[in-house]
Amino acid sequence: MYKRMLVMLIAATLFFGAIFGYKAVGNHFMNQFFDTMPMPPASITATKVIADQWQPFVSAIGSFAAVNSTELTTEASGIISSIQFDNGAIIKQGQLMLTLDDSVDQADLQRLVAAEQLAKLEQQRFEVLFRDKSISELELLRRQSEAAQASAAVSSQRARIAQKTIVAPFDGISGLRQVSLGQLLSGGTAVVSLQSLDPIYLNFTLPEQQLANIKVGQRLNVSVDAYADKAFSGEITAIAPGVRESSRSIEVQATFSNPEQQLRPGMFARVQMDTGEQQNVLLVPQTAIQFNPYGNSVFVIREQDGELSAHQRFVRTGQTRGDLIAIEQGLELGEQIATSGLLKLRNGAVVNISDNGRAQPSAEQQPTPANQ
Repeated sequence: MYKRMLVMLIAATLFFGAIFGYKAVGNHFMNQFFDTMPMPPASITATKVIADQWQPFVSAIGSFAAVNSTELTTEASGIISSIQFDNGAIIKQGQLMLTLDDSVDQADLQRLVAAEQLAKLEQQRFEVLFRDKSISELELLRRQSEAAQASAAVSSQRARIAQKTIVAPFDGISGLRQVSLGQLLSGGTAVVSLQSLDPIYLNFTLPEQQLANIKVGQRLNVSVDAYADKAFSGEITAIAPGVRESSRSIEVQATFSNPEQQLRPGMFARVQMDTGEQQNVLLVPQTAIQFNPYGNSVFVIREQDGELSAHQRFVRTGQTRGDLIAIEQGLELGEQIATSGLLKLRNGAVVNISDNGRAQPSAEQQPTPANQ
């Protein structure tokens, strides 16, 4: 019984050992096959490094602001008796725009004018009496003071009446009025906005690194969404003396002539300003760049032993325009680089360049894709 059990265990051990041994040998040769199996060529598109001349420029976004802008209000309270402007009308400096009822104030003014006249007559009579030495100098001074106080009261009343009128402080365009005839208006209530549109300011910010590239009097161009096909030209008229600590940016103000009043306060603008002379740059499509935190790279295509292979190379990139990006360091003019299929590539990988033009990514400086 013992011998039969021993024989069975030995036979089972040999059987299962043979199975596991066969499996291990098979896995070894399978792994060796896959490790040495040649990778099929990766299908990619490629292009050559080209050269061009670029005009250096800085770009920013800004907002237009009126040179003069205010909400017209009255200093005094009262009932509106007349409105002498239209919504959106052209307003001239000094033009009367609104008056409040001042009938009570005018009556008080007549009373004060009569009192002033009487005080001046009293002053003149006392001056004669003083020359005849009929009164003392103190009496004359008292009458002169009363006449001066009466004149001051008249001036004060006239100023109070003037507070019940609104006069345009500058040339501009009126907004939409916020009041109506017969309305009881409290002092300080907004009546209408007034803004001057020609010329007009553009306020924008630039990184502090650009401070050396800008100066007062420098020309710049802007575009706005309302007139997409038109460029507006202006010049820098003011640069803030300090840099914002929160954003490390500097405030810049430009002035634009606006005779047709196409530019309006609050309008969004894209700013482009040339800086320096034209420079020779090497260009590649942006799709050829692998952007990584540790550095940007491209795959350079080389021919070796009749095969094309891709070799990774780190580059230093510069400014971008449209689909193109400038290469400051790492590539030479005419070198061939991969422009698509980068995820399939590794250093030294064999590649096959597709001659299908439709597969080639766009590489234009001013792309205009179809709106589909």
